[in-house]
Amino acid sequence: MSAPDSVRAYIGLGANLGDLRRTLDEALVALAALPLTELRAASGFYRTAPVDAGGPDYLNAVVMLDTTLAPEALLDALQAIEQAHGRERPYVNAPRTLDLDLLLYGDRRIVTPRLTVPHPRLHRRAFVLHPLLELTPDLDAPGLGPLSGHLAAVADQAITRLDATS
Repeated sequence: MSAPDSVRAYIGLGANLGDLRRTLDEALVALAALPLTELRAASGFYRTAPVDAGGPDYLNAVVMLDTTLAPEALLDALQAIEQAHGRERPYVNAPRTLDLDLLLYGDRRIVTPRLTVPHPRLHRRAFVLHPLLELTPDLDAPGLGPLSGHLAAVADQAITRLDATS
């Protein structure tokens, strides 16, 4: 059961290098093991073409966490999981072994040199919106309102929800 002072956070997962399914499965295990955090739900996996980048297709998902970690402590934990999976950042939008993005942290709006929440492009990415809305169909984001209202704007982005064996 979640602590009374916990915050609902949503994390985007993505990978387009290596064994994508295994990487995301391992990331789910690592997220479930975070201290002061409970993994509440995980979306299905979605295959998508890169947006504003080249490289192979991505495998994406979103998880819902309840956590008492502060936002930057959660970001540190996410980056440690990325590093454990060989994440490199040679240039913006480079292909990646694992990408973990803090999408939402309760109803907070956060802007620091390291972190912007809500994630600044979450409403412009089908690979974020579809799995987010799979978990919480009526989800609102601070400053963006109901996220379902943004689906029409990403309708041209190819996205396929995979079944458990794909």
